[in-house]
Amino acid sequence: MIWELYVHVSGISPLMLPTPSRVLNQIMQNHVLLWGNTVPTLKATFAGFALSLAVAFGLSVVLDFMPRVRRALFPIFVVSQTLPLVAIAPLVVLWFGFDLTPKVLIVALVTFFLILTALVDGYASTDPEIEDLMLSMGASRAQIFRAARFPSALPFFFAGLRISITYAVVAAIFAEYMGARAGLGIVILNAKNNFRPDLVLAAVVISSLLTLILFSATALLQRFVLRWRDVEGHR
Repeated sequence: MIWELYVHVSGISPLMLPTPSRVLNQIMQNHVLLWGNTVPTLKATFAGFALSLAVAFGLSVVLDFMPRVRRALFPIFVVSQTLPLVAIAPLVVLWFGFDLTPKVLIVALVTFFLILTALVDGYASTDPEIEDLMLSMGASRAQIFRAARFPSALPFFFAGLRISITYAVVAAIFAEYMGARAGLGIVILNAKNNFRPDLVLAAVVISSLLTLILFSATALLQRFVLRWRDVEGHR
């Protein structure tokens, strides 16, 4: 590996750039510590993402049924994304303490807009001819949404889901970095303060693996749901 070879040949200090083998060794030696702090990060990620998903879906339905409300509120949501997280996160921790709540809120704030936008754009992608046909057959607005608009939004929804789930892990770790009792963010912070780049990178590797696993799980869920939808549609 180029990284490993460079460190050995250059003679650079491990305090500056540890080798991949050293990082792997830290993962094995500190697996109890790393796993113990991975669990709080996963809890914050799942809880925050679930909150974000529920609020984004509920609000997307309201915005789809009420175009005037959508035109009024959407610019506000866009402006909210311009607020720097590095300034908001410490305030959230200050207001809600060092338990799970602030981490959940920060994850939800980071991922909410992506899911909402994906759903709203997905509803708008519905074929107008299908809607006109259903209207001519006497379908209600709710029936059109359930049978046409929501299925049309599924590919958009899963695209937003795949992106937002990767941000959710990063947001959870960042929230822990701002203030928490446990989590991978705390491991990274403590390792940095103790000049342990090998342990920092070990925690980073774990967080990257979490992100890849969640991304892959979302992709598999998409394949299952969309295939199931296509099968149902051909019956």
